[in-house]
Amino acid sequence: MQMSQKGKITGKYFDQPVQELDSYCWPPNQSLDPYQSCSDDGSNGVRHSVQNLEQYCALESSSSMQNSSSTASFSPDGSPVSQPNYSYQSDLHHSPDNTCGSPVRGSCVTDNEHNLKHMIKQLETAMLGTYSDNFDIHAITASGEATQVSIEAERWKYMMEMITRGDQKELLCACAKAIDNNDMYMADCMMTQLRQMVSVSGEPMQRLGAYMLEGLVARLASSGSYIYKALRCKEPASAELLSYMHRLYEICPYFKFGYMSANGAIAEAMKEESRIHIIDFQIAQGSQWLTLIHALSAQPGGPPSIRITGIDDPTSAYTRGGGLEIVGQRLRKVAESCKVPFEFHAAAISGTEVELENLGIQPGEAIAVNFAMMLHHMPDESVGTQNHRDRLLRLVKSLSPKVVTLVEQEANTNTAPFLSRFLETMNHYLAIFESIDVSLPREHKERINVEQHCLAREIVNIIACEGPERVERHELLGKWRSRFTMAGFTPCPLSSFVNATIKTLLQSYCDKYTLEERDGALYLGWMNRAIIASCAWRC
Repeated sequence: MQMSQKGKITGKYFDQPVQELDSYCWPPNQSLDPYQSCSDDGSNGVRHSVQNLEQYCALESSSSMQNSSSTASFSPDGSPVSQPNYSYQSDLHHSPDNTCGSPVRGSCVTDNEHNLKHMIKQLETAMLGTYSDNFDIHAITASGEATQVSIEAERWKYMMEMITRGDQKELLCACAKAIDNNDMYMADCMMTQLRQMVSVSGEPMQRLGAYMLEGLVARLASSGSYIYKALRCKEPASAELLSYMHRLYEICPYFKFGYMSANGAIAEAMKEESRIHIIDFQIAQGSQWLTLIHALSAQPGGPPSIRITGIDDPTSAYTRGGGLEIVGQRLRKVAESCKVPFEFHAAAISGTEVELENLGIQPGEAIAVNFAMMLHHMPDESVGTQNHRDRLLRLVKSLSPKVVTLVEQEANTNTAPFLSRFLETMNHYLAIFESIDVSLPREHKERINVEQHCLAREIVNIIACEGPERVERHELLGKWRSRFTMAGFTPCPLSSFVNATIKTLLQSYCDKYTLEERDGALYLGWMNRAIIASCAWRC
């Protein structure tokens, strides 16, 4: 199935189906293999790989494949050098057309076929006597072996054709399917080829491919969680990491777009309030609120008093170079300069630990709640018995807020099976890498650092991890709508003023960015794909 192509962002393509992976993988007649099955829902049947042929071969070396831990690192020039350490048979047959090594020696199948026929003939005579001539077991056995050899040869031929075409997307998807099928030999051969094709300083697909390959290596080595916490490259100082995040904020309008749309919804809902309490479930550096404080200071009749509760995991202190008090001091200075009464309440806890008492609610406040790029980190019912994603929405509903804002990436990586998730990740992040490409030169070291430290971690986590270790769990806005509706919220359409402001913002960027308003929500996209969705809700 081919992905539908659309020129501009329209309401139709947001529910576009995930492209089938079959076209990227093995030839259609692969389904004839009675020993292998694979479905897109992630279920695995009995796996049949190249190594099954070895049961017919008298190899001098061991037929088992040893898998040691992988190394996941980057070389000084920025190219990925992660390699799973596999050791294969020493007598693999090589040819100019087979760079990966065929597991079948020139005569092993022929020799063993003769021996096997002789053994079967003896067994027939012992068990069936003279009546054995009525059974054409020799023909059945030979036919089965020939079918197996034919299927394996077809797979190797198809892989070599993929390599010749040099299509990275095709080869990456085929490698992912081989891993999903537990075909480690084929996967390692494709990884060897992919390492020669990807580059963190190349074209967008080459750069994305480097990190997706890193994710596949980490998945094999079960090291995805480790890489997510700290890529095995030199960890930048907190000031450097903060500058990378700020640079990403400047060169791509995605985050700026999300913050502006959320601020517009809050300002609209609070225009007649004198006491405002904003609860930000992932405050980070607090940059979102600088412009809102300025905007509220100009309200007719004087500025309201503003109280901000900033929630953030204590581990984020590294990024800031300190705790939440740094955020409070920064916002307080801005409020003083605007003559806005201001209070800051710090809550250095994870979103999964937030309870009512952590929010510091006071009587008479008009409450606004902000979920910006945060809820997708909360585990839901698909991860375990504690559904924090919906629990937080019910908790917020009990506060009777005036407005709740949601900003999330428009992608489906939460409950999708591995192969579908892999392709979704490829398409989503390729659009982001392409948009970065128009802002920073490919050889620019700052661009490499931005992608490596701000985006690679997410990509590796989505591909390599499962269960509670996979924390990057994006959902499409349609799913978020269902969650908010079940929690008792109703949509709060964004104002035309907010929409016009964001359209003006986009004029200073590349004309390939697109903005779509649909059902009261805004979607910012790159060419024909939505990247960020923003909406507001009320009780």
